[in-house]
Order: sequence, then C-alpha cells, then structure tokens
Amino acid sequence: MNKLKTLLSVIVLNCLLAAAAQAQMVVEITRGNPDPTPIAVAPFSWSGSGVLAEDVAGIISADLRRSGLFAPVPQEDMLSFPKSADEVVFRDWRILGTEYVVTGRIQPQGNGYLLTFDLTNVFGQSKTFTKQVSGGAEQLRDIAHKAADEVFEAITGIRGAFSTEMVYVREGSQGGRPVYELMRADIDGARSRPIRRFDQPVMSPTWSPDGQEVAYVSFETGRPAIFRENLRTGARQQLTNFKGINSSPVWSPDGSKMAMVLSKDGNPEIYVLDLSTGRFTRMTRHFAIDTEPNWMPDGKSLVFTSDRGGKPQIYQLTLATGQVDRLTFDGDYNARSRVSPDGKTLVMVHRSRGVFTIATMDIKTGQMRLLTETTLDESPSIAPNGAMLMYATKRGDRGILAAVSLDAGVKYNLPSQRGDVREPAWSPYFD
Repeated sequence: MNKLKTLLSVIVLNCLLAAAAQAQMVVEITRGNPDPTPIAVAPFSWSGSGVLAEDVAGIISADLRRSGLFAPVPQEDMLSFPKSADEVVFRDWRILGTEYVVTGRIQPQGNGYLLTFDLTNVFGQSKTFTKQVSGGAEQLRDIAHKAADEVFEAITGIRGAFSTEMVYVREGSQGGRPVYELMRADIDGARSRPIRRFDQPVMSPTWSPDGQEVAYVSFETGRPAIFRENLRTGARQQLTNFKGINSSPVWSPDGSKMAMVLSKDGNPEIYVLDLSTGRFTRMTRHFAIDTEPNWMPDGKSLVFTSDRGGKPQIYQLTLATGQVDRLTFDGDYNARSRVSPDGKTLVMVHRSRGVFTIATMDIKTGQMRLLTETTLDESPSIAPNGAMLMYATKRGDRGILAAVSLDAGVKYNLPSQRGDVREPAWSPYFD
C-alpha cells in the first residue's frame, strides 16, 4: 500500500516538468522523490524529409525523468542507439544499470505523424510492448506525452497524466491599463495561449467533465456574470445576469448541471442550474454566507463553505434530502474545498494560528494533513488521478502557480515569465 501511495503521489510530476522552449512557465523542483528507476529513451528514427519540430524522444525522456520515478540515461552515455526492440543489445544496457529501454520510429502519416515505439525490459530480456500513437502536423508534443503515458502505465500500473492541461488567470498591463487573460496550457506550462482577453477581471475558471468547455466569472458587463465557453469553437453563452453575486460555477460530474453562488434573493446561497432547461434551484436557505460549492464524485451531494457556525468551515449538502453536515473542525478557517476523484479526500485552504496553507482531510476519519508551508496559498485544484494538486501562491509580490502531491512528498513551482498568475484549474482526462 505504501509503495502504491508513493507511485500515486508522483504520477503527475511528469506532467509538470517537460517545458518546451516556448513555454510561458518555468518549472522549478523544490522537493523530489528518491530512488528512481533507470530507463533509456533512445533517439527515435525519422523516415520523412527535413527535421522534426520537436524532439519526441527527448520530451518522453523529460516526462519520465521529472516524474520522480525514473532516471533516464543521458544520450551521451548511451553505448548504442537501437531503433526497435530487436536491436536492443542487453549487455550494453546492463553495463549502464538500465532497467528499461524505449525505442521508436516516426514516419509521415497523411498531414501528420505516426510513432511506433517499443518498451523493452532489460533485466527480463523481453519486449514489454510495441504500440503506436498518431497525431496531426501540430501534435508532436501530444504524441510524445501520450507515448510517455503508455510507458509510465506499463511500468507502474498507474495511469499517467502527461496529456492533461490547465486553465488559469493571468493579469498584466498594456498601455498602463490592466489586462486580464484566461489562459490554457499543457500541465507543465508549455504551449500557453489565451482563451480570451478582458479589460475587466475574470475569475473562477472551471472545466466541463468532458474537457470541451470552461466556465468562468467575468465582469465585462459591469457586474459579475457566469459564462460557459467552448474551447474548440470559441462559442460562449452567458448563464447568469442577476444583480449581486454570481460566482463559483462548477459542473456536475455528468455535465448536465452547474452549481454556483447567487445572491439574487438577497443572501449568498448555493443554486443548481439545469443546463438543458435553464431552471435554477435554490439548494441552501440560511442567513449565513454559503459559497464555493463543489460536487462529490457521485453527484449526489455538494460540499461548500459557510460561516453558519461563526467562522468559515466546510459543509456537505445531500441533494435528495437537503441535510447539511459539517465536515471540518480543525482550524479557525477552512474554505475553497475540492474533493478527490475517489471521494475520500477533501482538499482546502486551511488557516491555523493566522497562517493560510493548503491542507487535505480524510473525509471518513477527519484526519488533517498540511501540504504547503507558505502563508498565501489558495485556489487548490486536484489532478484527475487524485495524486497531486495545483494551487496559487506568491513569490514576493507576484502570483505564481505551484503543485504538491497529496502526501506532500513532491512539490514544484511554476512561475510565469510575465504577469501575475492565479486560480488554476486542472483538466479532466480528454478521453
């Protein structure tokens, strides 16, 4: 169990570290994982003309190295450069202490590429698999990450998350005026590009369960309003236009509904919007402030923040009965809760003795664990495999993003090369 937990805790380290030269963020490892498995990713052959725009083998190697579970052999130390499993000379790799070798061939396929790659077990002197990954002309990085996912899962038995993405908010200035951008990027910060630019603040981005849309709060109309936007077409729809608070949108697990916070009836309360009918249903009725809803994975209840007990704490609302139960008791402030995909762990912003940190809590036992150590950590978002989370923090007077494993064993910073960044949202898997 401990070994599995260790593997899970670093599964997405790979996703956070393979930054391309054009990336908008630079990954800085602040806490790693010991005893990695030696692996070699030999240079891949290319049967087309010209030079490929990306070093696919290099990206895979970087993914695996930075997962914390693997130590790829530097290319300059390799004794041979096999292109297939049949060309692997086991003696060469045993000399280097290598346990696995990845070999591959890239060839043109229509307007894109086809990668055929092998994983060979050196100690077992056997081929583990031969697989193929294809993609379009601009998808060499996607091909590399998918191949790395396959290698990672074959060795660890755990699904990789190299191919996931994030959205976040970046604030900068242009001509002395503030500019707000809703950004989309690979989970390592590479290929960062704006979804939309705003002259007014934008906040609270969240993904749809299928990864095809995002929802967010924009002040472009002069007051907060919730929008949904299709990432492929750019089509968007304004979902709310009420006076007062319109905030904290979050899709239900099946994508049919959206929970949010509205004060249209006078007090901030949790509502659920049926996206097919446009009907709003009020879910909480209390004189206190109820805010920041998030769905449990089964879609049968919501967790939310409320000060109905005197100070902000996390509560759970069972939708069928309306019953509300308090979940957190440790600390004088717990807010911005997120639930792990298995429904067992609560992640939150926690304050104790005046210090704000990111913490987890076992929902069944109530046991709390502090994951971060700085004083301004906020906006946690959990990876789709539940192994790691991303959050916003500060470096000096600038906002940056950081990530930490749920067992606190691995930690990274992802500082932006320009502007303040905040409010990250980790994507679901895209299949």
